[in-house]
Amino acid sequence: MAKGKKFKAALEQIDREKRYAAAEAIELVKKISFENFDAAVECAIRLNVDPRKADQNLRGAIVLPHGTGKTKRVLVFATGDKAKEAEEAGADYVGEDELVDKVLGGWTDFETVVATPNMMAKVGKLGRTLGPKGLMPNPKTGTVTMDVKKAVEDIKAGKVEYRVDKTSNIHVTIGRVSFDSQQLLENLRAFYDTMLKIKPQTAKGVYVQNISIASSMGPGVKLSPDAILK
Repeated sequence: MAKGKKFKAALEQIDREKRYAAAEAIELVKKISFENFDAAVECAIRLNVDPRKADQNLRGAIVLPHGTGKTKRVLVFATGDKAKEAEEAGADYVGEDELVDKVLGGWTDFETVVATPNMMAKVGKLGRTLGPKGLMPNPKTGTVTMDVKKAVEDIKAGKVEYRVDKTSNIHVTIGRVSFDSQQLLENLRAFYDTMLKIKPQTAKGVYVQNISIASSMGPGVKLSPDAILK
């Protein structure tokens, strides 16, 4: 990130040694946001886990109470009644072989992919295309399912996927700068509560190492983990 004058001016308004209460941090992020668009508010959390261990390689999804402020384009691989359910639920693209071929040809005008289990043999061909983009359907995130109606509705309602990276961090969008502070606070609490609930039994020591929020291009504001749910 290029640290220009606006970034530096925003950074000067943050006490970098302080861990802010959640509500105070949200107000600060909204105040110092300098983007000339409705920026995302992002949360980054560092956990004391080892992603190399299967039970600590955390991955899943959560429907935020107030969504993310962005409606995702959803591609569903399904046939018959399940294809119809997906269309009725609001999926942007629904199909099978013709869409597999289209994606193989380089088409990626979508942001989330859902598939019924019986379609995964065909969707598996797309691993090299979808995998690097984090778009491959996965049962852990609810995107390989027979309940395509619920899957599509949840995604449209603001479902976000999370996955720990190799440095033990998880990043998610919890809303937009234009959200009111209470909406952002409730989204943050829903995400943080989920992180606590999925703590692996084998994780030792202090589980939450660090947590911060920031606008898309702005500096991070550190939070006090103990006060988020209070």
